[in-house]
Amino acid sequence: MSTPRQTRADRRRATEARILDNARKLFADKGFERTTVRAVAAAAGVDPALVMQYFGSKRELFGQAVQVAPAPLTATDTDELVDQLLASLGLKLGGLPEATLAMMRSMLTDRAAADHVHAALGRQIDSVGAALPSADNPELRAALVVTALLGVTIGHQLLGLAALREAPADHIAALLRPAVKALMGPPQ
Repeated sequence: MSTPRQTRADRRRATEARILDNARKLFADKGFERTTVRAVAAAAGVDPALVMQYFGSKRELFGQAVQVAPAPLTATDTDELVDQLLASLGLKLGGLPEATLAMMRSMLTDRAAADHVHAALGRQIDSVGAALPSADNPELRAALVVTALLGVTIGHQLLGLAALREAPADHIAALLRPAVKALMGPPQ
């Protein structure tokens, strides 16, 4: 029994995926500024001209490499929302997708990466704000929660702060729970 032959389109998709996978790894490790098209091509085992042919520029390659779809919020009350947000923090502390790491590593040195993070955080803030049941200043509350969790993620994933690295994610979530709940609920 023979194996079916790959079509030219199949080979192209496989090569494009290999380039994107290697670009994600390099952008996550080095950020936008220090990653070169030549390094991506070498890691993917292709000619740099092929990377440019498929993606047009380093900027377009970066844009495609860092696309991440956010998880939808499904909570129906504040306690569920706190649980869902802290569960997502646990996942983030376990290891972020390379696309997210690439974006976070690049956001302070590259304007386009910063714009991308700004838009993604804006969508997340809007989503959390819309899920807050009858809170005053829902957008501000959501922004405080989202950026607090972002700070913990940066401290753990990018800065490798020992106190955050050594603590189990469930312990961090338990300590954060009262603060997150207070930010989301009505003023006491």
